[in-house]
Amino acid sequence: MNILTRLASDVCLMLRRPMRQQYAALCYRHRKKTGELEVLLLTSRDTGRWVIPKGWPMEGKKAHAVALQEAFEEAGVRGNVEKEAFGFFDYEKKLRNGVKVMCRVQVHLLEVLDLVKNFPEKESRTLEWVSPEEASRRVNEPELKELFLSFGKQMAQTQQQQDVNTVNL
Repeated sequence: MNILTRLASDVCLMLRRPMRQQYAALCYRHRKKTGELEVLLLTSRDTGRWVIPKGWPMEGKKAHAVALQEAFEEAGVRGNVEKEAFGFFDYEKKLRNGVKVMCRVQVHLLEVLDLVKNFPEKESRTLEWVSPEEASRRVNEPELKELFLSFGKQMAQTQQQQDVNTVNL
C-alpha cells in the first residue's frame, strides 16, 4: 500500500463518527383465534419506511426499559419485555441537523399484552401486524431482516416442542 493510499484511509477513519447506541423492541403476539405469530411494524416519522419502535438511551433506565417505553410512545404497546438482548442491527440515521450517524440498535423481545388507543405518536405513525417473514421483506436493514426470520424460526421450534410435550402428557 503506498503512502497516499494509507494516508487517505487514515483520514477517513479519523473523520468517521463513532457509532451511536439505540434500544428497540421487537413486539409480537399470537392471534387469539388462530394462534398465528405476528410482529408489529410501524412507519418512521421522517421517511415512512417500515421500522420497529426504538430510541436513544434514557438516563436512569436500563436498555430493556427504554425499549418498553419506546414501544408505548411509538405504538401504544404494553407487555412483557425480555431483559436480555435478542440481537442487534446497524443502520444510518439522519439527525435533525442533517448529519448522518451510524447507529447500533440493541433489540429486546416484547410480548404484547395490551394496545392502547391513544399514545404520544399515534398521529405520526401507521401500525401493522404481519408475519415475521413479511416483516423481513418490508424492512430495509439486512440485519433486522435476519432478526425477524430468526425470531420466526425460534418461535416455531418452541411451538413444536410445546406440541410434542403436550402429546406426551
